[in-house]
Amino acid sequence: MEAEFWHGKWEREEIAFHLVQANPLLTQHVASLQLAPGARVFLPLCGKTLDIHWLRQSGYRLAGIDLSEIAIRALFEELQLQPVVTQHADLLRFSADGIDMFVGDFFSLDAALLGTVDAVYDRAALVALPPAMRAAYSQHLQALSQYAAQLLITYEYEQALADGPPFAVLTSEVQQHYAQRYQLSHLTRVAVAGGIKGKAPATESVWLLQARTDV
Repeated sequence: MEAEFWHGKWEREEIAFHLVQANPLLTQHVASLQLAPGARVFLPLCGKTLDIHWLRQSGYRLAGIDLSEIAIRALFEELQLQPVVTQHADLLRFSADGIDMFVGDFFSLDAALLGTVDAVYDRAALVALPPAMRAAYSQHLQALSQYAAQLLITYEYEQALADGPPFAVLTSEVQQHYAQRYQLSHLTRVAVAGGIKGKAPATESVWLLQARTDV
């Protein structure tokens, strides 16, 4: 999936993937992460999701990254925050009270620049990437977060019936990417109303990933 694809989506405001409320699967299951007040949550490929608003209102500090500067500037406008913008090699960093958002290539972000991560919330990153990119993505995310706990949301459907994104990521693939370093707990599976793009019946799954202590 080329960067130009996502830049084009934001420039043309083709953002049907952007929910108009916080994701109910987040609000229902964030407690499973057992986060302390003020914990720092990292959202990869986050756009301007309203999940950020909800997490911030819930008392968490936030970090995220997205390719689109349009999305990140819109996020701060909607949060009514004036960020400090700094350049870090190929990345821009937008910072305000309790929130740090990076603009640029996810693979250009390193753990030192990102800083402490207490948990990862991946609603739209793994499922946004084609199969050829997902192994590298998951490995880099683990290194960035130092194996912090994750709340991961995936879609399950017959890929041949509809084009991604969002792509189908089945249980076997979640295990392939994460079982070596995490204990995986499948929290729930819910039907996607209308399926994927009206073409394929689908479900969403919520996974809790907790670092294994035996590796």
